[in-house]
Amino acid sequence: MRVEYSALLPNLMQPDDASSPEHRLALSAALDFLRKYFGRMLILSLVLLFPCVWHPHIQAGDLGSHVYNAWLAQLAEQGNAPGVYVVRQWNNVLFDVALFHAAKIFGFHAGELLVVSASVLVFFWGVFAFVAAVTKRAPWALVPCIAMLAYGYSFSMGFVNYYLSIGLACFGLAAFWKGGAGNWITAVLLSPLILLAHPIGFCWYVGTIVYVSLWRLIPEYWRLILPIVAFAGYFALRAFLADSTRFEADWRPDRFFWMNGSDQLILYGHRYLVLARITLAWGVICFLLAFVQTLRAGRQQARAFRLLLELYLIALTAAAFVPENIHSHLFQGWIGLLVSRLTTVTAIFGLCVLGLIPLRKWQIAGFGVCAVFFFYSSYRDTAMVSRVEANAAALISKMPTGTRIVPVVSAPDDWRVQFIAHSVDRACVGHCFSYSNYEPSSGQFRLRARPGSPVVTDSADKSEAMSSGDYVVQLEDLPLISIYQCDDSDWTRLCAAPLSAENKTEDPEPPKTP
Repeated sequence: MRVEYSALLPNLMQPDDASSPEHRLALSAALDFLRKYFGRMLILSLVLLFPCVWHPHIQAGDLGSHVYNAWLAQLAEQGNAPGVYVVRQWNNVLFDVALFHAAKIFGFHAGELLVVSASVLVFFWGVFAFVAAVTKRAPWALVPCIAMLAYGYSFSMGFVNYYLSIGLACFGLAAFWKGGAGNWITAVLLSPLILLAHPIGFCWYVGTIVYVSLWRLIPEYWRLILPIVAFAGYFALRAFLADSTRFEADWRPDRFFWMNGSDQLILYGHRYLVLARITLAWGVICFLLAFVQTLRAGRQQARAFRLLLELYLIALTAAAFVPENIHSHLFQGWIGLLVSRLTTVTAIFGLCVLGLIPLRKWQIAGFGVCAVFFFYSSYRDTAMVSRVEANAAALISKMPTGTRIVPVVSAPDDWRVQFIAHSVDRACVGHCFSYSNYEPSSGQFRLRARPGSPVVTDSADKSEAMSSGDYVVQLEDLPLISIYQCDDSDWTRLCAAPLSAENKTEDPEPPKTP
């Protein structure tokens, strides 16, 4: 049967206008949806969480560091981590606080599984709810795409506070989009929780609300001024940072249009690049087939796409102006990979555009094939990281409790997800101290280190140099054990050896053979 796109599009945006007489409370609509589709949602949620349990631990880059630091925070609370203390912080801590308390109740393994699983569900159903609010229909056809995004780059790098903030922001935006005083109150009440999770998610949340609110309020012939102002803001930001003496910044060298949201699928090797390009091409084909039909039906029909295309293009062009990494005197460590993680937002707006299209079965099947390949490849590659952690745990189990280590472990050169050394940190929980642990010295997390702490360095520069293998060991650093990759034919194999003064952390004393 032929799908008449033009018959479905005209009223998709109009009910959200502030002039609508009634706005149903988003929470009430969500509860009705849950009652109607509870079985489907339960099965889908269980299937979605399978990647969280297919290895002994969840392999997601920086996640291992978060688990290790939750343990270190417990030791600091008990007075068993000299020179380490916990501060009150109002952002970038929601996941860490939840993990800290869950681990106290359930233990670290179960606590990690529970909090990460909850974060995945918040992200997935948050994006689902936002797309549904925008398009006025449940985006079941986009489930494969949302699932891939849920386990995309931001998750796989272990940016869990940021990831959680985006999921919560999507719930808030879904409420805001429906309009009405009750939904505005819901959006406001969610704001502190989003900020507690991460400031970037909060900035996206507020920025989107302001942009859409202005778009709805001003006359149609003035709306073009909004993207112009946004692009002017980008220019001003880049000019300011380029000339600033208070900030250091660097920008991505590649062309910004490759950071179009599909890059969230590029994780562990070159084949993910191929998958990302195929998925993007498939989405563009699906969009163009529908958009051409709406153009034939008249310009009025095509206007249903306008706001979402504006939001997508503004998010896309941010990659050309926002720095990838930035540093200021406020923190010792760099705030890194900004554009790489912001493309999660770009992908969400892209899914909203696709959600306007009533996809046919063969189009949905194409996304399903991409998802199968994505998760199969992800399982294989995270299995290798899991092997690294198992090998690290075997080495650490032979060391005396309280041993100080420095993991010098890197992923293959063609992997985009490089933070695999933090799996070694997690293997340390309950046994040893990762002296190069970056969180306390960065000033960006609730765990901090005082100068001279025997369990962790207080210098972000030292931490980075130790982990990269470039740090020259000082006498006061000893004793220190390096855990490093020792087999060129198998990068998952690890060895442990003591470090000596004046040696680099990548050059330990080789273990003596009997």
